[in-house]
Amino acid sequence: MISVIIPLYNAESTILAALNSIKAQTADKREFEIIIVNDGSTDGSKKVVESFIKDNPDLKILFFEQANGGVSKARNTGLRKATGEFIALLDSDDEWLPEKTEKQLKFLNDKEINIDFIATRRNNSRILPPYHVKNHLAEITFKKLLLRNEAQPSTVIFKRKILENTGFFNEDQRYAEDLNYWMKISKNNTMYVLDESLLIADGGKRTFGVSGLSADLAAMEKGFQGNLREMHHLNNINFIQYQLLRVFYKAKYLLLLGRTFYYHLKK
Repeated sequence: MISVIIPLYNAESTILAALNSIKAQTADKREFEIIIVNDGSTDGSKKVVESFIKDNPDLKILFFEQANGGVSKARNTGLRKATGEFIALLDSDDEWLPEKTEKQLKFLNDKEINIDFIATRRNNSRILPPYHVKNHLAEITFKKLLLRNEAQPSTVIFKRKILENTGFFNEDQRYAEDLNYWMKISKNNTMYVLDESLLIADGGKRTFGVSGLSADLAAMEKGFQGNLREMHHLNNINFIQYQLLRVFYKAKYLLLLGRTFYYHLKK
């Protein structure tokens, strides 16, 4: 079974498309356990979800509600309820392409290559250095994650054993929380990106500086710097690496600020 974790917050205009994209999967729908966690929405999201559940009695859908605590807390609630052998993440403003889960499961079930975690490309993006594609896959490692994150959460499916050897998202972190979790996962698991674009993220828009949590570049940069401090504290990077990476992230932040300013000028 595949447990699909969907954190829901004020997404009445997009959640139906996300749910329909699960329904449209070429993988056997009977194998899906859809877990939706309403993180204190104040719009009509709950009504949209309840209507979808009523109209789709053949789908296994679990709906939970909690006070607003952020995306990490909502995901963790879903993860603790999950019973599937595989865990898939899907944000309420993203859509899977029909063959996404089927293609990823082929790799996860292949015992010869032994993959624990697999992401995909999204919005027709390219896989960039330090990642390199070989046989349609690019390996994710801790060192590569320090420089670039190629695993957008809604593209990810991983084996249940990751919950057992890594734990859960940091609920105190609202920005760059996915990268924080991936870095911890990378210490004990094999991780890859499939070189196919199988997700429409936020309607196909640019992400950084434009939409979602990543639109707040200053907060994202603080999240990245917080990740570095934690990795240094855990002795995953030494002091010199920590200082060099701090400068690297600051430079990336300034570059993104410039690119976003240019993007808005063109509009």
